[in-house]
Order: sequence, then structure tokens, then C-alpha cells
Amino acid sequence: SNMHIWIMHNPSRAVFVSADGYVVLWDFHRCSHLSTYLPLINETRDGGAGFYYFVAGDQEEAVAKDFAGQIDELLRRSGGKNRRLAVDKIEIPGLRALDAVGIEVCNGMQLMEHARAIKGIDEINAMRCSLATCEIAVAKMRERLQPGIAETELWSVLHAENIARGGEWIETRILTSGPRTNPWMQEAGPRRIVSGDLVAFDTDMVGPYGMCADFSRTWHCGDGRPTEAQRRLHDIAYEHVAANMAMLKPGVSFTELTQRSHKLPADFVKQRYGVMMHGIGLCDEYPAILYPEDFIPGAFDYVLEPGMTLCVEAYIGAVGGREVVKLEEQVLVTESGVENLTRCPFDEALV
Repeated sequence: SNMHIWIMHNPSRAVFVSADGYVVLWDFHRCSHLSTYLPLINETRDGGAGFYYFVAGDQEEAVAKDFAGQIDELLRRSGGKNRRLAVDKIEIPGLRALDAVGIEVCNGMQLMEHARAIKGIDEINAMRCSLATCEIAVAKMRERLQPGIAETELWSVLHAENIARGGEWIETRILTSGPRTNPWMQEAGPRRIVSGDLVAFDTDMVGPYGMCADFSRTWHCGDGRPTEAQRRLHDIAYEHVAANMAMLKPGVSFTELTQRSHKLPADFVKQRYGVMMHGIGLCDEYPAILYPEDFIPGAFDYVLEPGMTLCVEAYIGAVGGREVVKLEEQVLVTESGVENLTRCPFDEALV
């Protein structure tokens, strides 16, 4: 999909989409051949959208001025007197250059997020393919899990299997074991996993076709039985995800999801996950369904619609506790309810 990660921190590509559907792509220097197979692109321009210091140096403003002039010409051609332009991402020199030619810049991120929220059949099939790839990789991780393996070594299996099957990258490195699971958001490190540890991970995997496969599992390492404390954490996480998934159907408001959500036991409220659910597509997307404690009135006054894809989260662990359990399922809102797209089994020893 054309060097996504490099472009994320070296913004050298831009797309103009007119109201009548005419599409212009500014591609990276001498890379126009990479998009010749895309039927929706009407015109490709070589370079010109890179007005950041690495490529433009002390002439950032001059390059941005030239780019803004091209946008101005396209906007006049397709929009007439309409000077509004929705922009989702742009560097500061570009924003100032657009302002200078009298273009009214609007927030394009909101438009893009809503446009991406409802998936078509091709997107859903691509997501199924990415999830299947991820589940194969996770199964191979499970086979490799044994006492003595390092967190990073186990995590590398997910990367290798994703790349081997045409996947792209992984957004995080969140796999931890034993005491490193609590608090969450620590990344995989050199720690050797010990028999009896819980091992928790979040895939965050951008797989084939650029679609994200985002689910979480927690496993028990070794041949012994999990402790009652470990099983309790897993039981609560499982119940939390299942109960919140059961609410999903078309027409339910995001506010209602927050208000009617499964209530966490008091011990686990302080370390609740950042969101209760979130949209998923090319990456984490709108909407963010928040816990009651984090609710922002008026932020997401919308409802579920068929074709939306979501991830339903649970992070269960007490402040100061030795371990936590992280679970997450990726689902599709259908005409009548919800379909769980995730086929990866839970750890039978913990269920």
C-alpha cells in the first residue's frame, strides 16, 4: 500500500477530491507508476506535496505556496465561488499557504472518520482476510509460548506471520507477561516468561489489504493450573466483553451504550481501559465509546448503523495487583444485531 509508515512521518503525498468526484494525487517523487492501477484517480502529479523540512529545508514556505496555488486552481475549477476545503492532515506551512490564498479550511477529519465508519462488502471481506491472517499468526504464537521464551521473541512471531501472508505492519508492541502486565501499555521487552505467568497482548495488526485486525487475548503459561485469582480476572473480562457486545444493534445510540454498559467491579474502575469500544478499519477509528467516568457530553451523539465495525474491550486489573487480563473482540454491526468476526479461541485453562 505504498510505504505507509514512511509517509506518516514524511508527509509527501496528498489527494484532492472534488465534489464532483475528480481526484488528483500528488505522489512521492517519481512514484506515479505506483498508482496506475487505481481507476478512481483521474490525475497524478509528481511531487509537490512535501513541504516539510527534511525535503524542503528553508524553502518550506515557497513549496507550500506552490502547492496551495495548485489547490486554489483546482478549487476554482470544480467549486466555482465555493472557497471551502476540508483538510484532514496538513503541515503548518501548508495551512498558512491555503489561508493566504483565501481558502476557507474546514475540519476534514470529522468528514473522513464518518465516511469510513460504514464498511462496504469489499472492506468487510478484506477485514475478514486480515483477521484470518492474524488468527493464524496468534495460533503460532500459542505454539511457541513456553517458560523461558522472551516477550519480544514471542511477539516477533506475529510480525513474521503477518508479513509472510502479505500483511503490512503492527501499530504497537503490546505483549507483556506476569508483573509487567500491570499497569497496562508497557511494550514487549526482554523479560523471560515464567511458568504460571499470565501473558496478555493486543494484536493491533494491519494485515493484508491494509485492514486492521485488532483483538486481545490473555494466556496462562505452563502446564500448571491457573490460580483462582487469575481465573477471576479472566471471568470478569469475558463477562464484560460479552455483556457489552450483546447491546450492539442498529439504532442504539453511543450514549446509551455508555449508560447501559456492564459495570466494572469497584476494584477495577480506576485502571479501566481508555475506551469501552472503538471503531476499526484501516486502523482505530471513530467512534470512541467511552466509560461513564470518561463520558464527554455532545462528543458522539450518533447511533449504530449496519456495516459499522467495532472492537469491544476489557482490561481487568487492580491497582497494585500482580497481573491483569486483557480481552478484546472485533465485531460487525449487522441489520439485526452483531456478528463476532473474531474466531481466535480463549485460553481454556482460564475460561
